[in-house]
Amino acid sequence: MEQMVAYCGIVCTECPAYIATQNDDEELRKRTAERWAKEHQADIRPEDIICDGCLPGHTRYFSHCSECEIRACGIVRGVTNCAYCDDYGCEKLTGFFSFVPGAKTNLEEIRAGL
Repeated sequence: MEQMVAYCGIVCTECPAYIATQNDDEELRKRTAERWAKEHQADIRPEDIICDGCLPGHTRYFSHCSECEIRACGIVRGVTNCAYCDDYGCEKLTGFFSFVPGAKTNLEEIRAGL
């Protein structure tokens, strides 16, 4: 499977929500919902764990995608992901990177190859 990187730098194809959706794995959905609900102190249920990746052209997204400022910005700017953005390293991203440092590493690697 080809690697898919979200606007924010998360590798969708390695995300448990994406994997659970692609494999129709109800147990993984349940475990992921429980873990994320606890980690983020949020109401996340197994039915929220449905995602084909947040990039345009997909029809099923994790419930947070509809409110994600990074995703919305990437769509408006028409970039593949934030590594391609002229304003890379913006405030939206830097705040996110403090929670998901691996996403920064992914985007930095993409930028180095541009």
